[in-house]
Amino acid sequence: MLKAVKTEKSNSLAKAGKYTFLVDVGMTKYEIKGLIEKTFAVKPKRVSTLMRRSTEKRTQRGRKKVIPAVKKVIVELSGKDKIQIFEDKKK
Repeated sequence: MLKAVKTEKSNSLAKAGKYTFLVDVGMTKYEIKGLIEKTFAVKPKRVSTLMRRSTEKRTQRGRKKVIPAVKKVIVELSGKDKIQIFEDKKK
């Protein structure tokens, strides 16, 4: 699983050449790097990972809702490589 994160912060990081994704919790940095290379045909310079633990919250009706754990990845690209899904479409 590789899902792009589109927030204001991730868009500002994308302008600096750092792209944010959500990946499976069990993936290693080497697997993530290979997946990025294969999917987007770019060369990652650095891969940083962040883990968000699963939490349990209550809804308005008092029911429990489990929010699953997620691994967030910030990929810094080497050179002038870019990933097109993060590019702004300004007209």
